[in-house]
Amino acid sequence: MASLSSHTSMSFQVKRCEPELVVPAKPTPREVKKLSDIDNQQALRFQLPGITFYKNNPNPSMEGKDPAKVIREALGRALVYYYPLAGRLFEDCNNNNVLMVDCNGQGALFIEADADVEFDQLDHPIQPPFPFLDEVLYNAPGSDGILGCPLLLIQVTRLKCGGFIFAIRMNHTMCDGFGLHQFLKALIELAQGAEEPSVPPVWRRELLNARNPPRITCKHKEFQEEMTNYNDELNNLVQTTHMIQCSFFFSHSKIMTIRKHLPPHLATCSRFELLAACAWRCRTLALNLDPEEVIQISCVFNARANNIGLNLPLGYYGNVIAGPCTLTNAGVLCKNPIGYAVELVKKVKSEMSAEYIRSAADFIASRGRPPCKIKGNFVVSDITNAPFQEIDFGWGCPDYIGVAVSFPLFSFFVKCVNNGEAGTLLLTSLPLLAVERFQQELKKLTEGPIQNIKSML
Repeated sequence: MASLSSHTSMSFQVKRCEPELVVPAKPTPREVKKLSDIDNQQALRFQLPGITFYKNNPNPSMEGKDPAKVIREALGRALVYYYPLAGRLFEDCNNNNVLMVDCNGQGALFIEADADVEFDQLDHPIQPPFPFLDEVLYNAPGSDGILGCPLLLIQVTRLKCGGFIFAIRMNHTMCDGFGLHQFLKALIELAQGAEEPSVPPVWRRELLNARNPPRITCKHKEFQEEMTNYNDELNNLVQTTHMIQCSFFFSHSKIMTIRKHLPPHLATCSRFELLAACAWRCRTLALNLDPEEVIQISCVFNARANNIGLNLPLGYYGNVIAGPCTLTNAGVLCKNPIGYAVELVKKVKSEMSAEYIRSAADFIASRGRPPCKIKGNFVVSDITNAPFQEIDFGWGCPDYIGVAVSFPLFSFFVKCVNNGEAGTLLLTSLPLLAVERFQQELKKLTEGPIQNIKSML
């Protein structure tokens, strides 16, 4: 049921070329662009890694072509259109240290590599956590900062069988999952010979700036009320709890079994509402928290997917996300059936609107970019709706594509196929001692007797 970073020994040798900077294939505008106030969320200041595995699927049109060479050339062409991604970020010290991108054409990092392993020798099913991630997504020295560093890193690792691994790391302040998908779609179109992307990129970050004057119309409990050192808090969380990477697969049959624990009025809740509530409750039980401790779940929603009327132009690739949350006591969540947690998640989801996004931008700008809460906060993002499975460079669709790791504060739901069965994978981080308890609580919902389904709300 679970896959743990410490429970697999799969490793192999990778021979890498020196990282190189790929610059736009043609001259691009030299200018400075401001990121939006939604982009400027403190919690988005990290590098988001993704990974994709491709079998050797012979294609006459790609015969004799080297995926590393094809993708490198396409990257240079894509950066002509997405030229801000070839720039470098800096903070505007005269304007609350908001992020600006210097479109200087310095380029994105690209690494070409070869691995002494075949696709069929990899652990199957292919799913995170990946103990070999550092080999196929090399952290080039000096490249992983937020300011003054490359905004994009790509490594293409050829496998002995002719397949390859495509790994990417992007500065999250520049785009969200849908924005990344749009860039990757442009990359594959250019790799397959298109003259230009089918969807031209649109910057227009001012569309998600704070209003003048700001109007904070919603409650934003996802943020800290007092300013704290966000990075120090995260590091302390990791060091004191000894968190490890782990993943949990939810097949369709298991999802249907969990759904049977719900009262009739919740039977039609969405898959995300069900799984987010399930993960939150199992995690809280596994952590054995003080029953009086206040805990919360923050659900990161993408406003593009929710059709909430922001009316952003086609091609906008910035962040369009916010994380409304709800609070309860650990003891109340644990003693109630799962329907209680589902009710709370449904309430969070109902808060997401165009006004919530605009109010969040006003809150972020007027409060000096407050950090999001860390203590007692379970942050979960669903990226199963982003159509990443169509990312085909010419050698067929990927076996796995998605986020490569979870983070101490962020967990993700991604699409996954496990032994031929499609389902949803929860990629999360837990203290080592809590993993077995999480599995036990999850097993009660997927294999044990049906709980009392009386709603407690």
